[in-house]
Amino acid sequence: MKFKPLHDRLLLKPMTAETKTKAGIIIPDTAQEKPMQGEVIAVGKGKRMEDGSLHQLDVKVGDKVLYGKWSGTEVKLDGVDHVILKEEDLFGILG
Repeated sequence: MKFKPLHDRLLLKPMTAETKTKAGIIIPDTAQEKPMQGEVIAVGKGKRMEDGSLHQLDVKVGDKVLYGKWSGTEVKLDGVDHVILKEEDLFGILG
């Protein structure tokens, strides 16, 4: 399925949460934290400013980003979990 976000929205694929601690203890699914990192899969054209100009987004497809734990809307596309959110919900790009 093709999906193109509108305006200043992004489509992210959340990175999987760790299932083991560094000491080797397995974390059950019910105790795992929601992922806060993801890979940008698709980006919109940008944010429309009050004067009508288009402000390009600072992220691009393939960037690894950090976002808020409860940010965005979770969706399932082609059986894969994704998150749709606005660029302003991102904390930064991971290098």
